[in-house]
Amino acid sequence: MRFTDKLLAIGVVACWAGNLVLVKQGVTEIPPMLLSVMRFGLVAAILVPFTRIERRHLPWLALASVTFGTLHFGMLFVALSLAEVGTSTVLMQLGAPMASLMACAAFGERLRPAALVGLALTIAGVLALSFGPGFPAPLPFALLLISAAGWAVTNLIIKAMPRIDPLAFTGWSALFSVPQLAVLTLLFEPHGLASLETAGVHGWGALAYSVVLSSVLAYWVWYSLLERNPVTAVVPFSMLNPVITISMGALFFAEPVPPMKILGTGLILAGVILVLRRPLRVATT
Repeated sequence: MRFTDKLLAIGVVACWAGNLVLVKQGVTEIPPMLLSVMRFGLVAAILVPFTRIERRHLPWLALASVTFGTLHFGMLFVALSLAEVGTSTVLMQLGAPMASLMACAAFGERLRPAALVGLALTIAGVLALSFGPGFPAPLPFALLLISAAGWAVTNLIIKAMPRIDPLAFTGWSALFSVPQLAVLTLLFEPHGLASLETAGVHGWGALAYSVVLSSVLAYWVWYSLLERNPVTAVVPFSMLNPVITISMGALFFAEPVPPMKILGTGLILAGVILVLRRPLRVATT
């Protein structure tokens, strides 16, 4: 990856980390499924009128709306209402090694031995962080694993589908996600609309940030990076998410940083460096 692409990837991950912190606050005022419906509805309203797709894109977008909209974001928002944001972010990083290994199987991409060691270190870091305080109960834990798997599969869908404008993908997949999430909202949050009357700055602020910055801007950049770089080069940057999120929690909310979090953070950083490190070139005559 070019240096500028690496900087963009880090910026996107920082944006997503801020989104998780704000959504954690937002779901205290607006139920998580309803917040997801509103997020995707607004994203679709902003992007769909200005983007075009082809008929060949429809099955891929329909599939992505399930993996990305319902499984990834729908389950993530619910899990954030039940678990700590720091631990939730850590468990979400399992999606990165999932995506890298899936890419090797699906596209024949190869991982160097050093990259394999790096992936092992990141998984060890995730486990170290997970055994710290605040580990979620079985239900949110299962929801986070489903969300991570949905994110991993979505990265492969983007890589395999016919070329599409990133903003078109974001807008139309959001549009197809709305009915699915609306049904879940009616089933599990029948009184959710009443919460909008009392929602304050946390709920509406989380919605605005999630729509404009985390969805429209950040995902447009992320999809662009996936188009011009291998999945195995882009996806590992998402492993920095827990590092940034834990730092934000400590800085803005005085969340404790116990030794297990420090150990896990170090392992994840070491793993990312190994995954991204280029092999040394030997000069020949």
